[in-house]
Parts: sequence; C-alpha cells; structure tokens
Amino acid sequence: MKIHPKIDYSSLFKAISETKLAPWLKVLPAQIERGLSHERFGDLAQWIAALEALPIINTDQIDLSTAVRLSSNEPVEEQQKQSIEAALARLIPWRKGPFHVHGTHIDTEWRSDWKWDRVLPHLEPLKDRTILDVGCGNGYHCWRMLGEGAQRVIGIDPSPRFVVQFHMIKQFMPTAPVDLLPVGIEDLPQNLQAFDTTFSMGVLYHRKSPIDHLRELKASLRPGGQLVLETLVIKGKLGEVLVPEGRYAKMNNVWFLPSCETLLSWMKKCGFKNPRVVDINQTGQDEQRSTDWMKFQSLPDFLDPEDPNRTDEGHPAPIRAVFVAEAPR
Repeated sequence: MKIHPKIDYSSLFKAISETKLAPWLKVLPAQIERGLSHERFGDLAQWIAALEALPIINTDQIDLSTAVRLSSNEPVEEQQKQSIEAALARLIPWRKGPFHVHGTHIDTEWRSDWKWDRVLPHLEPLKDRTILDVGCGNGYHCWRMLGEGAQRVIGIDPSPRFVVQFHMIKQFMPTAPVDLLPVGIEDLPQNLQAFDTTFSMGVLYHRKSPIDHLRELKASLRPGGQLVLETLVIKGKLGEVLVPEGRYAKMNNVWFLPSCETLLSWMKKCGFKNPRVVDINQTGQDEQRSTDWMKFQSLPDFLDPEDPNRTDEGHPAPIRAVFVAEAPR
C-alpha cells in the first residue's frame, strides 16, 4: 500500500500477512489512510514536499547499536550534504533523537539515547523479536531496537509529522524491517496477543484512563511477552497519585502521576506478572532542552526558576521510572 511513493507499507503488509498480526490487515489500510489524510492535516503536504526534496545517496555505513548514524564509504558532495540538512530542517521541531545523517547532526530536544541506555540493561534480549513501540514519536527508539537484533519493529504514533520524520530517516534504509504507523494503540484489534515485547515510553500520563492503557498493552503481548513501561511518577506510598488540576510542567494533557508502588499495584490488578521498577531518574535540563532543531520552550522553561526540583506550577519536577513485567502465560 502506497500513501505516497516514499511512504510505502506494502512490504509490512506482506510480512505480517501470515503471522498473528494478520487480523490487523482487515482495518489497517483504512487506518493509515485516515492517519495520513491531507484533508485532516493541512501541513502534511509541505512535510511530504520536504521528504520528496531529500536527496538519497548510498548509505553503506549504518550504526544502530550505539547511535542512529548513517554515512557512506564514498565521499558525499558538499552540495548533497547541504540539501540533506535543508530537507531535514523543514521538519523542525525534532523531538526524539539524536540522528546523524551523512554529516548532518540532528540535535533533538531529547537525548533519547540516554533513556535507551537506562532501559536496555533491563530488557529480555530483543534479538529475533517482533516489537511494538507505542507512542514512538519519530521512531528513534525503533531504530535502536533494530540495532539490538529485532526481527521486526512496528512503531505507532498518530502524529503525521512524526511519520514523515521517520520516513526521512528510512529513505536511507528502505529495506529495514521497521515501520511507523499513524495510529494509536486503541486502533489495534482487541486481544491481538502478537508481540514479543511492547514498549510504552512517555505515554501513560497522557492517558485519561491509565488502567485501560495497561489493559491495551497487555492485550498486545503474546503469552509470556514483556512489557517495558516508562512514565512520570511521584515519590510516595501505595495509593498516592498526583492528578494535576491544571497544567503539569506547562503540559495541559497530563492526567495521572502515580507513585511507583501505586503503579505496580495497577499492573498487578491488570494481570501482569512480576512487575518491577528497574530505573528511576529525575529528568535533567541537559537531557531535555531547546536546540537549533527544536526551538520552542523546553524543560528549563517548565521549572521554577528558583527551585529546579519544582515545576512552574509548584508540582514535583519530572521523575521518570522504568517498569518491566510479563504477560501471563
């Protein structure tokens, strides 16, 4: 299926047609068409134009295990480098990364590689696994998952800008078994039970019903599959949850920030086996910040200027925890 000559899901459809993901094919083409509708997203045409302007050159040096770094054995002409940077810059802001593309360093808002370094030691080996990355943004972590040997990675995120950013990277690796679909987790068939590992990083606090999100995540996993959940938390005891009445760190779509013990109890209630906290980290201003590739306000602007341990609204500053658990067998 081709939404556009440079956004082609045909190989994905063929690859999953005889797997546990096959039932999704009954509705997935229509979901993609709606998620990349020019009528719904007025800026999509200019993002596609930037994708079309991206010069494609031979990419035979690919590093996905220590970074997302693409280069060539052959010298790249300076004009080509400039054209690549100009095309990529038309998709600013870039949130997740960084990316290194034939001499262009996309210094994204988030040092997502730091999060990956915290998460990776606690995962079941990803080699030969089929992976779902929920709310994946532009797909940075999807590429790192492939770098760990995943058989196939499917990222989902309803933002068409992120989908186009992903395809700007994939143009240099067109046969890579990684795809980003413009859908949300609610668009998956119920009780799919198809993925070996499901990631949900930076999503739970945006959901009005965290219990429903946990149940959707569990339904995506095969029996015994692993959930990797990263979310904002607060320090506190079992049962304690922060529900911001207004904004949290200037975000207006933050609903629930539980304590670690509270979230563990939610995971148990939803049927996950052996849920555990494997990492807790207060987000630093060097990990999330404004850059030339994301010029809007970022974490330093969201905190109390006199107390970096509080948000602008007086809430505890962002603390992120990583949880892992297994689906029941």
